[in-house]
Amino acid sequence: MGLYGDYFEPIKEGKKKIEVRLNDEKRREIKVGDTIKFIKVPEQNEVLKVEVSKLHKYPTFQAMYDEIPFVDLGCEGWTIEEMMEGTYEIYSKEQERKWGTLAIEITVA
Repeated sequence: MGLYGDYFEPIKEGKKKIEVRLNDEKRREIKVGDTIKFIKVPEQNEVLKVEVSKLHKYPTFQAMYDEIPFVDLGCEGWTIEEMMEGTYEIYSKEQERKWGTLAIEITVA
Protein backbone atom coordinates (compact mmCIF):
# COMPACT_ATOMS: atom_id res chain seq x y z
CA MET A 1 0.00 0.00 0.00
CA GLY A 2 1.21 3.48 -0.78
CA LEU A 3 1.68 5.86 2.13
CA TYR A 4 2.72 9.52 2.05
CA GLY A 5 5.84 10.46 4.00
CA ASP A 6 3.91 12.45 6.62
CA TYR A 7 2.13 9.21 7.57
CA PHE A 8 4.98 6.79 6.78
CA GLU A 9 7.54 8.31 9.16
CA PRO A 10 5.38 8.14 12.34
CA ILE A 11 4.77 4.42 11.70
CA LYS A 12 8.48 3.89 11.17
CA GLU A 13 9.19 5.74 14.45
CA GLY A 14 6.58 3.66 16.32
CA LYS A 15 4.35 6.68 17.00
CA LYS A 16 1.49 5.84 14.65
CA LYS A 17 -0.31 2.65 15.64
CA ILE A 18 -3.39 2.81 13.40
CA GLU A 19 -3.63 3.26 9.64
CA VAL A 20 -6.90 4.64 8.25
CA ARG A 21 -8.39 3.38 4.98
CA LEU A 22 -11.66 2.89 3.20
CA ASN A 23 -13.07 -0.57 3.86
CA ASP A 24 -13.07 -1.28 0.12
CA GLU A 25 -12.76 -4.64 -1.62
CA LYS A 26 -8.97 -4.78 -1.27
CA ARG A 27 -9.02 -3.88 2.45
CA ARG A 28 -11.80 -6.40 3.18
CA GLU A 29 -9.23 -9.10 2.42
CA ILE A 30 -6.99 -8.01 5.33
CA LYS A 31 -6.94 -10.32 8.34
CA VAL A 32 -5.38 -10.08 11.81
CA GLY A 33 -1.85 -11.49 11.59
CA ASP A 34 -1.33 -10.38 7.98
CA THR A 35 1.80 -8.48 6.98
CA ILE A 36 1.27 -5.23 5.08
CA LYS A 37 4.04 -3.64 3.06
CA PHE A 38 3.84 0.17 2.97
CA ILE A 39 5.71 1.95 0.21
CA LYS A 40 6.64 5.57 0.84
CA VAL A 41 5.12 7.74 -1.88
CA PRO A 42 5.70 9.58 -4.08
CA GLU A 43 9.40 8.66 -3.86
CA GLN A 44 8.83 4.88 -3.68
CA ASN A 45 12.32 4.59 -2.23
CA GLU A 46 11.47 3.08 1.14
CA VAL A 47 9.41 0.09 2.30
CA LEU A 48 8.07 -0.68 5.76
CA LYS A 49 6.52 -3.99 6.82
CA VAL A 50 3.91 -4.07 9.58
CA GLU A 51 1.78 -6.75 11.14
CA VAL A 52 -1.98 -6.33 11.54
CA SER A 53 -2.96 -6.73 15.20
CA LYS A 54 -6.62 -5.58 15.10
CA LEU A 55 -9.23 -4.32 12.66
CA HIS A 56 -11.98 -1.84 13.49
CA LYS A 57 -14.80 -1.03 11.05
CA TYR A 58 -16.78 2.21 11.15
CA PRO A 59 -19.54 3.61 8.96
CA THR A 60 -17.79 7.00 8.68
CA PHE A 61 -14.46 8.66 9.33
CA GLN A 62 -16.23 10.93 11.84
CA ALA A 63 -17.35 7.88 13.85
CA MET A 64 -13.79 6.54 13.72
CA TYR A 65 -12.21 9.80 14.82
CA ASP A 66 -14.74 10.19 17.63
CA GLU A 67 -13.55 6.89 19.11
CA ILE A 68 -9.82 6.58 18.35
CA PRO A 69 -7.31 8.85 20.11
CA PHE A 70 -5.55 11.04 17.54
CA VAL A 71 -2.16 10.14 19.04
CA ASP A 72 -2.71 6.53 17.84
CA LEU A 73 -3.31 7.89 14.33
CA GLY A 74 -0.05 9.86 14.38
CA CYS A 75 -2.01 13.13 14.57
CA GLU A 76 -1.55 14.29 18.15
CA GLY A 77 -2.63 17.92 18.55
CA TRP A 78 -4.86 17.93 15.45
CA THR A 79 -8.46 19.09 15.63
CA ILE A 80 -11.39 17.01 14.35
CA GLU A 81 -11.81 19.61 11.60
CA GLU A 82 -8.19 19.12 10.47
CA MET A 83 -8.64 15.34 10.56
CA MET A 84 -11.78 15.44 8.45
CA GLU A 85 -10.36 17.97 5.98
CA GLY A 86 -7.19 15.93 5.52
CA THR A 87 -9.14 12.72 5.05
CA TYR A 88 -11.46 14.21 2.43
CA GLU A 89 -8.40 15.38 0.48
CA ILE A 90 -7.62 11.68 0.01
CA TYR A 91 -11.06 10.02 -0.02
CA SER A 92 -14.41 11.30 -1.25
CA LYS A 93 -17.62 11.30 0.77
CA GLU A 94 -19.10 9.08 -1.95
CA GLN A 95 -16.37 6.49 -1.37
CA GLU A 96 -16.96 6.70 2.38
CA ARG A 97 -20.71 6.10 1.92
CA LYS A 98 -20.10 3.19 -0.45
CA TRP A 99 -17.43 1.33 1.52
CA GLY A 100 -17.37 2.52 5.11
CA THR A 101 -14.02 2.91 6.85
CA LEU A 102 -11.38 0.69 8.41
CA ALA A 103 -8.90 1.37 11.21
CA ILE A 104 -5.99 -1.05 10.91
CA GLU A 105 -4.03 -1.49 14.15
CA ILE A 106 -0.43 -2.29 13.30
CA THR A 107 2.96 -3.06 14.78
CA VAL A 108 6.23 -2.73 12.88
CA ALA A 109 7.33 -6.21 11.83
